[in-house]
Amino acid sequence: MSIDRLVFLLAGSVVLVASILAYVASPYWLVLSGFVGLNLMQASITGFCPLALILKKFGVEPGAAFK
Repeated sequence: MSIDRLVFLLAGSVVLVASILAYVASPYWLVLSGFVGLNLMQASITGFCPLALILKKFGVEPGAAFK
């Protein structure tokens, strides 16, 4: 699996879990969803993604977006 797919998988999982926690526990969990969304927007504009750098150091093969 490439870095691109892992970034999308982790971001989607965090948003899903934060949404469930916002429904069950506290609406303040929506801040986490907003942070993930802002980070995805920033990564699409600048090409810089901290998670992609971490995954690259672990030896995950880069995809088209994060080379």
